[in-house]
Amino acid sequence: MDKALDMGKTSATGSFHLLIGVAGSTVIMFIGTFILATLLPVADVGLYGMALIPSSLINYFRDWGVNSAMTQQIANYRASGKESEIHDVIVSGIVFELLTGVVLSLICFAIAQPLALTLNASNAAHLSVYISIMSLSILAGAISSASAAIFTGYERMKLNSLTQIIQASVKTALGPFLIILGFGVLGAIYATTASIAAGGVVGIIIVYFAVYRSLHKCKVGKCDVRKTLKPMLMYGLPLTVSTIIVGVLMQVFAFTMAVYAGAEMMGNYYAASYFAVLLTFISIPVSTALFPAFSKLNTEKEPELVKTVFASSIKYTSLLLVPATMILITLSTPLIGFLFPKQGIFHSLFTANAIPKFPDAPLFLAVASIINLLVLFGNISVGTFQTGIGKTNQIMKQSLASLAVGLPLAYLLVAYFNSIGGPSLAVIGGILGTLFSTLPSLIWSLHWSWKNYGVKIDFSNSAKILAASGIASIVTYLFIGVLHLPYLFILISGFVVFAVVYLTAAPLIGAVNQKDIDNFKNMFSSLGIIAKILNIPLLFMKKMCRAKNSDASQENA
Repeated sequence: MDKALDMGKTSATGSFHLLIGVAGSTVIMFIGTFILATLLPVADVGLYGMALIPSSLINYFRDWGVNSAMTQQIANYRASGKESEIHDVIVSGIVFELLTGVVLSLICFAIAQPLALTLNASNAAHLSVYISIMSLSILAGAISSASAAIFTGYERMKLNSLTQIIQASVKTALGPFLIILGFGVLGAIYATTASIAAGGVVGIIIVYFAVYRSLHKCKVGKCDVRKTLKPMLMYGLPLTVSTIIVGVLMQVFAFTMAVYAGAEMMGNYYAASYFAVLLTFISIPVSTALFPAFSKLNTEKEPELVKTVFASSIKYTSLLLVPATMILITLSTPLIGFLFPKQGIFHSLFTANAIPKFPDAPLFLAVASIINLLVLFGNISVGTFQTGIGKTNQIMKQSLASLAVGLPLAYLLVAYFNSIGGPSLAVIGGILGTLFSTLPSLIWSLHWSWKNYGVKIDFSNSAKILAASGIASIVTYLFIGVLHLPYLFILISGFVVFAVVYLTAAPLIGAVNQKDIDNFKNMFSSLGIIAKILNIPLLFMKKMCRAKNSDASQENA
């Protein structure tokens, strides 16, 4: 158990450092995106989002699992004291990423025009130019992803955070500036491409000075790229099938939505997606930090530890992500209404129920956020667990099951919902299709992991966490429903009410107990001032636990 807590502490520290990068970069990026969405007409916001679809889709065919293999091998070699082997892994991985990045960038550039005609025929000429420029981001992203994989393998999450913040800063500073100069959507595209390139350049420079230079001095003999890549590809190829399927399905849904919904409604969808990214504050740092932790587990020699770490990862991730999801759903209308009012943000500061610029975005945000509730069923932990212990072939099989469900849904749900309710329901159909397509893979992976390693979900804990979050959400929704105030005041008061109700309900219901609180304090103890801040809600919940236990003792007496 002590080892599990040590692993939890390491993962929590890594998660926090990643959280700084994700939160910092997302906040910076959101500022730029907020200005972009404010300066551009709704339809142009939609065109900007459409321009990102082809490069995002093609980008999933770039990696072939090599980045995950780099992270896994670096973590393994470090754990076993074989750091001299890491040199070849890094060199081979970067060479591979560069080659695939160049090839796929050229492919995206070549097919820009036919893709633009399919997405939006009325704006095909401009859209083709935007897609062509974004093709350069595939190569830049290859370099950035390779450096991130290396940092993760070394569990140096601060370096990951630094590159993310630099990338976000470039985009936020450059995008609005170019739009104000009159470049419009083209300016936003230039800024996005330049920011990814900046992240890649900075990342690879840091890799050289912080990691590679010392390894190169100790290297004996030549690096055999082909020999080194072979086991990496054997590990990564099945995994990349999974990544491609999951990523491509999301882009296929976006592509299909764009064809049916049009630029105006896609503008609402992308406005909503900017807020859905807020939940990555938790999901990305946790899943990334869990990967090296799971990679260190010996499933044959430490079966009980495996079960403990797996179950704890689901519970503790859910305790953070589920309430964050529920509060975002509950406050979706005042959130978007406040930040994107039709008459400007200053107008919304003093006007109750200001008219939003993106009227359909709150509904899209609420529906899109539901997928994060699957964390209660191990949606984050089980995939990271299978990847960490090297069972990538199984992940590939599970992803194929999702592909079999997802591809028909990509067309059927979007087309059907469009036929009964027009463009807005077409978007809802695409969002629901994304949710449903994840279920076959999740169900199969949970069954396989339980059957082979005995790991399983504690459904009682998941139900209690959902109940506590649900109670807080209902109370908050009823509370803000009677308020007739500017959206900012509704947001602040709604957040306070939700936090108080959740922190009270979670211990009283049993979603969290004193042992969990002590574990949280232990895991976060190395975070300095942040640990002291986190101790405030933890102390409040601990008092609730004591009050509950005291009442129970009196009843028994």
